[in-house]
Amino acid sequence: MLLFRVVSCSFTPASTGSLGCVTDQAVVREWVANAQRIVVLTGAGISTDSGIADYRGPQGVWTKNPEAEKQSDISQYVADADLRKASWRRRAHITGPAPQPNAGHRALVDFERSGRLLALVTQNVDGLHLAAGSDPALVVEVHGTTRSVACLTCGERGPMDSTLARVRAGEQDPACGRCGGILKAATISFGQALVPADLERADNAARRCDMLLAVGTTLGVFPVANMVPTAAAAGAQVVILNESPTAMDERADAVLRGSISDVLPALLA
Repeated sequence: MLLFRVVSCSFTPASTGSLGCVTDQAVVREWVANAQRIVVLTGAGISTDSGIADYRGPQGVWTKNPEAEKQSDISQYVADADLRKASWRRRAHITGPAPQPNAGHRALVDFERSGRLLALVTQNVDGLHLAAGSDPALVVEVHGTTRSVACLTCGERGPMDSTLARVRAGEQDPACGRCGGILKAATISFGQALVPADLERADNAARRCDMLLAVGTTLGVFPVANMVPTAAAAGAQVVILNESPTAMDERADAVLRGSISDVLPALLA
């Protein structure tokens, strides 16, 4: 039996614990069962069980390798050819099987078939929601994707695998085949603007939903984190599922702790 600990809530429903917070797993599952327009916001935590480390946690990519964080700054990436070469070299020589969707990703695909998933907004760039089979029309990758490359000059896009093949063949800093511009993963780096259309889709979804389910995100990155207060202000229930405290716990109706691969399928079943 799974035990979910609700550690914060912003209102007191009928079934409460001594602290005035919902403590009964069945209550939260009933909320999900009764909601008709659910928006899910996911962060790095949903992909950790696929073997993808988060960024700033104790074992995070940037915690263990600060140089990798520099590669995520657009000004440094553009100005430093050696940094770009190191970035391409690192990508091209990653060994082992590619990360695969886990039970959390698959649970969202199964839930989508109910017709009640309004949008799936993700801060992740790993492409695992699409790899799991989520409908591309419902997925909003607000920070882009590592599965494609983009030219910083003309905007031309192409598959990441093709560019990595060029690196393995000897190109240290592959240029755009169309205009000769600098190529980078089609992700939003520090210093780059988010795509306005993606932000508008996320904001509209938060305003229209009757439940926002935030999964595996610390909700400390804006403007995406604004989805929580936006949804709450519009009257939606807000449920946060994360292994550690988030910046929005006090704004939520329920905050659940536990393994996302275990908890999320149980909530959506």
